Amino acid sequence: MQTFQISFYVLAFLIALALLFDFMNGFHDAANAIATVVSTGVLKPQVAVLMAAVFNFIAIGIFHLNVAMTIGTGTIDPSVIDQYVVFGALMGAILWDLLTWYFGLPSSSSHALIGGLVGAAVAKAGVGSLIASGLFKTILFIVLSPLLGFVFGSLMMVLVSWIFVRTPQRNVDRWFRRLQLVSAAMYSLGHGGNDAQKTMGIIWMLLIAAGITTSADPLPTWVIVSCYSAISLGTLFGGWRIVRTMGQKITKLKPVGGFCAECGGAATLFLATALGVPVSTTHTITGAIVGVGATRKMSAVRWGLAGNIIWAWIFTIPASAFAAAIAWWLGTHVL
Repeated sequence: MQTFQISFYVLAFLIALALLFDFMNGFHDAANAIATVVSTGVLKPQVAVLMAAVFNFIAIGIFHLNVAMTIGTGTIDPSVIDQYVVFGALMGAILWDLLTWYFGLPSSSSHALIGGLVGAAVAKAGVGSLIASGLFKTILFIVLSPLLGFVFGSLMMVLVSWIFVRTPQRNVDRWFRRLQLVSAAMYSLGHGGNDAQKTMGIIWMLLIAAGITTSADPLPTWVIVSCYSAISLGTLFGGWRIVRTMGQKITKLKPVGGFCAECGGAATLFLATALGVPVSTTHTITGAIVGVGATRKMSAVRWGLAGNIIWAWIFTIPASAFAAAIAWWLGTHVL
């Protein structure tokens, strides 16, 4: 990778912008981790977001940095990376996050970031700057992550229904109100482990391109701690518009359904993080919630709303890529 010249102030600004995106990622995706546990009445919203934030940070000691490596070195050609590409990628992702948050749509911060990288890189150097293998893996999991969430969530619901078929509903609710605390914590671990690493990858990419570190060096500890802290703080402040969509509008959940959805989502996130795939936590938990609802009856799911969410997913990468290309052009004139 060829290094570029960059002032300390521009470098600090871009790192701060990356951490702002990380904060917004936590803010935007807080609903994913807490919507089910809040909508079933197991925890009050304030307690739920605090628990989610804590387990987002605890993930720092559990997961390897496979996702950060994919983002940092596996999506676009390292030779095209400079301050303008990083600026464009981050601004494209942030603008899309703000737009979907305003309208209460649970879109993917992860894929907004991927779209931002693609848009800024293509604006600078054309489609030849993209690494097909890394992008293919990410695009494949755009489809697979909600499907896996759907399958795991519905299988958990069927299994639990078989096991507790003769148990009174009151007893089932009492047990799963407790167990949902465990499943929500596991999902928050998976959310922190996968999503915080995406921002680490961006900062890592920037530091390597600026010649401050090399790809052979380990990711600096201050980057890891900063990214986990930023996403945890974002989660703590939460995105309440999206909580209503995720926890109340797609389907009605009881504690047992919330437990199964969170377990299905957590299993998918743990698998993807181990494989180094930057998946969407939003896609994953939505698929799991729909899977749980569909096991009761197909009409239990509000498919019209689910369809609107899917359209938001489809537009995320091209929309954030377009915004990033414009931001890249502006960045070349102002940075």
